[in-house]
Amino acid sequence: MAMEHEIASPETTAAHEGQQHPISLYLKVWGYLFLLSAMSYMVDYVQIQGIVRWTLIILFMLLKAGLILSIFMHLAWERLSLIYAILVPPLLLLVLVRIMMVEADYAFWTRAIFMGGGG
Repeated sequence: MAMEHEIASPETTAAHEGQQHPISLYLKVWGYLFLLSAMSYMVDYVQIQGIVRWTLIILFMLLKAGLILSIFMHLAWERLSLIYAILVPPLLLLVLVRIMMVEADYAFWTRAIFMGGGG
């Protein structure tokens, strides 16, 4: 009986060994993370106040988190269904927290108006 050997194609070799990404990709991402962190610190250094400060800090934080998720956690190369399974539940929780905040404000102001102080 003759044994048949499979000829390894590039697809099967990559599937068994894992993907190798160029080091320049990681260095670029580290550079972007450093730049975003520097910009976040500049918001404090320049002493920007109010809603603009918090908007900028959260924007830089979300951009850094997106870079880390997509490159270092390899979500950029995953199936869309896996990305949805990881990202949709936290986003839904944020929506539910926002709805609870709106309802809490309504309850607080209703108590303050009709019960004389909210207590």
